Amino acid sequence: MSDEIRHKCGIALIRLLKPLEYYQLKYGSWKYGLQKLYLLMEKQRNRGQDGAGLVSVKFDVPPGHKYFSRLRSSKSDAINDIFKSVYGNFRKAERKHPKSIDDASWAKMNLPFVGELYLGHLRYGTFGSNSSDNLHPVMRQNNWRTRNLVIAGNFNLTNVDELFNTLVELGQSPKDYTDTVTVLEKVGHFLDRENQVLFDDFKEKGYSNTDISDMITEKIDIGKILGESSKRWDGGYAIAGLLGHGDAFVMRDPWGIRPAYYYHDEEIAIVASERPVIQTVMDLKADQIHELDPGKAIVIKKNGTIQQPQIREPYEKRSCSFERIYFSRGSDKSIYSERKKLGRLLVPPILEHVDHDLQNTVFSFIPNTAESAFYGMVAGVEDHMINDKIRLIKESNGSLDDDEMAEIISRRPRIEKVAIKDIKLRTFISQDKGRKDLVNHVYDITYGTIKRGVDNLVIIDDSIVRGTTLRESIIKILDRLGPKRIVVVSSSPQIRYPDCYGIDMARLGDFIAFQAAIALLRETGKEHVINEVYKKSVAQRHEPKEKIVNYVKDIYKPFTAQQVSDKIAELLTSPEINAEVRIVYQTIENLHEAIPDDLGDWYFTGDYPTPGGNKVVNTAFINYIEGITSRAY
Repeated sequence: MSDEIRHKCGIALIRLLKPLEYYQLKYGSWKYGLQKLYLLMEKQRNRGQDGAGLVSVKFDVPPGHKYFSRLRSSKSDAINDIFKSVYGNFRKAERKHPKSIDDASWAKMNLPFVGELYLGHLRYGTFGSNSSDNLHPVMRQNNWRTRNLVIAGNFNLTNVDELFNTLVELGQSPKDYTDTVTVLEKVGHFLDRENQVLFDDFKEKGYSNTDISDMITEKIDIGKILGESSKRWDGGYAIAGLLGHGDAFVMRDPWGIRPAYYYHDEEIAIVASERPVIQTVMDLKADQIHELDPGKAIVIKKNGTIQQPQIREPYEKRSCSFERIYFSRGSDKSIYSERKKLGRLLVPPILEHVDHDLQNTVFSFIPNTAESAFYGMVAGVEDHMINDKIRLIKESNGSLDDDEMAEIISRRPRIEKVAIKDIKLRTFISQDKGRKDLVNHVYDITYGTIKRGVDNLVIIDDSIVRGTTLRESIIKILDRLGPKRIVVVSSSPQIRYPDCYGIDMARLGDFIAFQAAIALLRETGKEHVINEVYKKSVAQRHEPKEKIVNYVKDIYKPFTAQQVSDKIAELLTSPEINAEVRIVYQTIENLHEAIPDDLGDWYFTGDYPTPGGNKVVNTAFINYIEGITSRAY
């Protein structure tokens, strides 16, 4: 993607279902679970590079021994930083106790991060600072093991204000105004309540406090706690949690917006944000890994039993299509196929924009995530050319000589690697006043690939969000090659509306499609539409989220998608560009044809799956008009 957008976050949960001695004997190390967690986190690095966290739980250690261990890091190499620290302690122990280090029981009693339960997290800092205090996992501690709670997740709630006020009404004083703290305290409240109800019941029956602690471990109902906690949650979430006694869970939102996959056998249970990472780390077939259904939780009890309670009644599945287009790893079988199809479906409009002149058209892509769509696009062009060859040969009625026949048969798409991603701007550079000049050097080009003044250059990207890098860098450097026409192709539709479920696309004014629509309204004498949408938005500002209507759709209504695309091309073309620039976007219809099982498209259509989405877009438009730069949720 030329415009970097950020996403939060990735989760990896591992529960070892056998004693640590089992893994020492079979795999040669009691570190088996920790090693698998490291791989799961490394292979989900694409989901969060602003920080990472790790927590482990030891089972059945005697009172007075620490059973939780946690590390978090906001360094640029956060995963390595965490595991370097963990393994550093192991190496120190090995030097001091060389005869004991391979004893799993000794390691569990004497070393941190030696346990049966692990939770890892990767964060993209879309909101708040990237200090360690803002990283997951977050903890709610208590002397009762069954009241200790750790939370980490890939989530964003749109109604933090409502939920915060509910906590205050319960008598709590939350330490921060964030969805993370809200979720932690909400689940913690009902965890405390469940503990108290069970304690009172067992106490009434005459059991001792010590016996009751063990009985609560068996009887505590995680599904019930999550059901009570999440009644008013509006947003997308895959939330993982650990309890101090050893229960673990991952819960998914009822719309299936945020992803979660799981696998378990007699040795191990794993939950992660992406299927291919589990497949690779455990050397499995794709059909051995399952998607957690919307509204369900996978609960792994301390005794090793695995349950899947229905926490929330599922709605129509609206899983995030951006996961498939951009964020998730392209090594997933289904995602790879979908991305290729997105490219293939763009071939008809591409042919129109190059006047069907394939002899003088070069095809390329913007690295790195658009590569799969590029393969699909090229395959579609090849199919078109094959059909054209068949037509020409049939029309010749055998009159072609060998040279003419060879010339027709040898025709193929002209493919070049034109754009090369050369550097990644570091944070201290990307925030500098001289950033624009530096952006010009993020990409490099391959000289000599274009016939100057003759060739069209078609270059595909997976999405065009803000257009900043296209305007300030990519189109400029492509123009140096001297193409007659540059056709920039987006494998996704126009991004018109903010996301509020975990992707860093919060401000309307940032979107090039929105900028184009506003410019068209002003140029065509329809500026009154902007004022009308503003008045309607302000009028419903304090309405309950369930009553808010997305009037921002009216900004786009007067224009066709092509008119908006043409205006985007104009906005992205600076005066010094010599080539004609055109923009081709995917259609909504083709998006759903390519990705039929993941119908979340609110950033393209404005059709939000939850009421909070309409509240966010309403606020985002008001913020745009009033010049407020903060995000709308």
